[in-house]
Amino acid sequence: MMTALLHVAFFCSLCVAVAMSGVFDTVLVDLGYEHYAEKPVSHFPACLAMPFNSLVNLGYLLLGVYWLRSRTEGRGGYFKEVFALMALAYGPTQWLRIATQGRLPAVLDQWFTLPIFAWVPIWCSYIAGGWSPRYALVVEVASLCSYGLALSHELGFELALGCHVAFAVVQGLRVQRRFGDRQSLAYLGAAVLSCVGFVVLKLLDHRLAEQLWIFRHLSGHFCSKVCDVLQFHFSFLFLCRLTWREKQARSK
Repeated sequence: MMTALLHVAFFCSLCVAVAMSGVFDTVLVDLGYEHYAEKPVSHFPACLAMPFNSLVNLGYLLLGVYWLRSRTEGRGGYFKEVFALMALAYGPTQWLRIATQGRLPAVLDQWFTLPIFAWVPIWCSYIAGGWSPRYALVVEVASLCSYGLALSHELGFELALGCHVAFAVVQGLRVQRRFGDRQSLAYLGAAVLSCVGFVVLKLLDHRLAEQLWIFRHLSGHFCSKVCDVLQFHFSFLFLCRLTWREKQARSK
């Protein structure tokens, strides 16, 4: 547990330090409540100004605590702990972005997303071929550096994120073919569908609010974050299932 905590704390601290240096001050990020379909409530404190978009971040915290408390033996436990701690770090970061509408948390909100997705192929690599610290380091560093694309183009972050998602799905399919069963396939399918919901609902945030009144409160952005929590959860289920199946196959 301590090793996983130091791992996540180191990379989070590195991101915060770099972001605070001003390197990403020119990155295009959405600042201001006008970018969200949910209307702010003026008499609520800043941390709850958009109640649904704020409170949905509790989902990441609950998810992280749940998976930290679940038992997974061996090296697989380390991968699970890192992934869970990433969820625990991401939730407050996004909540801070919603509450302050500040540039620093907005940049970190985007940046943290990339290594979270990158952890999936790292875990898949462990399942397929064992633990390789060098591979994990290369993927994580490449993931963090890919945020530099946001400096070169206004859609640079979206391009980096798309590559991360594609890489995660391809690696997931790869280990599913080798070690998977129907249950793991169902988890993988649910994770991919949740990811699609995460992307599409966020893009349609304002359009949905224009079409249906309920989305002016339970907005597309809120629903996309629900999907994000679900894709996190189903990814845990998928990867833990395959970790167990690979271990069973190796012990025969």
